[in-house]
This record gives sequence, structure tokens and C-alpha cells, in this order.
Amino acid sequence: MSIIAWVILGLIAGFIASKIVNKSGQGMLMDIVLGIVGAVVGGVVFNFFGAAGVTGLNLYSFIVAIAGAVIVLWIYHAVSR
Repeated sequence: MSIIAWVILGLIAGFIASKIVNKSGQGMLMDIVLGIVGAVVGGVVFNFFGAAGVTGLNLYSFIVAIAGAVIVLWIYHAVSR
């Protein structure tokens, strides 16, 4: 995937995950970073369970990235409290 595709995937996945966990967005830059890190974490988790990770700019990759971003946000909030 290209850098632009990762940024688009990160922005959308990070925004949706922050809405799920916090009920508010984290800001554009933080949503992008959260989504990209979430895509990596989601890919690792999905690969651990035998499924494919992020495969491109498609619906399955968004689901993987959102799941990973929710995990990252959950861990972040658990540690910061």
C-alpha cells in the first residue's frame, strides 16, 4: 500500500475507533496515528488467530484497522488511569 492509502486508512479507522471508545474524536493527526498503529496491531492480532491482516484499501482492512485501534485505545486508557 502507498503512504497515501495508509494515511486514508488511518484517518478513517482512527476516527471510527475513537468514536467507539471515547464518543469523541482525538483530533485529525492523532486519529491518523491511532489508525495506522491500530492497523499494525490489528494485523498482528488477526495473523495470530490465522486470518489475514491489512490487505489493501478495502472494507476488510478497515475492520482490521478499527479493531486494532480499539485495542490500542483500550490499552491506552487502562494505563493512563
